[in-house]
Amino acid sequence: MNYFLRIGAYILHPLLMPLIGAFIYYVITPRFIDSEIIRAKLLAVTIITLAMPVVIYFLLKNLGWITTPELENINERKLPLIIQCLLLLLIVKMVFDPFESPELYYFFVGILFSSISALLLVLFKIKVSLHQIGIAGVTFFIIALSIHFQINMLFWIGLFVIGNGWVASSRLWTQSHTYPELVLGFFVGMFPQLLMVNFWL
Repeated sequence: MNYFLRIGAYILHPLLMPLIGAFIYYVITPRFIDSEIIRAKLLAVTIITLAMPVVIYFLLKNLGWITTPELENINERKLPLIIQCLLLLLIVKMVFDPFESPELYYFFVGILFSSISALLLVLFKIKVSLHQIGIAGVTFFIIALSIHFQINMLFWIGLFVIGNGWVASSRLWTQSHTYPELVLGFFVGMFPQLLMVNFWL
């Protein structure tokens, strides 16, 4: 049980959520999109939201500015979240176009607003679960895609609902977060996606 709960935090890591959301979109969209474009977009998302943060993490760790990957110390979250916001802004400005792929564009705008919200909470000394923010945002993005394209995505929705519970249980088991921090993380991930739906649904 201990191993099962702990592995949830790695499989459903917040750095993976933008890539997972983009991948699911390209899998289920009924629009024709050239495979070369799909590969290029997914590669860009992988580099900017996954590879670059990992490299930056090791750089900051070697400099002694952060100590753990979980960023347990609330003060250590400031710089990584600022960098995350800048990387997401880069995706919004350079990778996705609001006219060509509005769903993904506003999905990443929603992630950007969630990251900004997490940063503002840190400035007020409020710790929030970044894991819960990530998976909650993708869950509601998938629900919106199901409605938008009128596709039965109950399997994906059910899978991510279970994933939300898995992540929450994992963070509680490892004592990384409290119940309020997880609930707050859920809403910080959910609300920006619900707000962005108004622009593309």
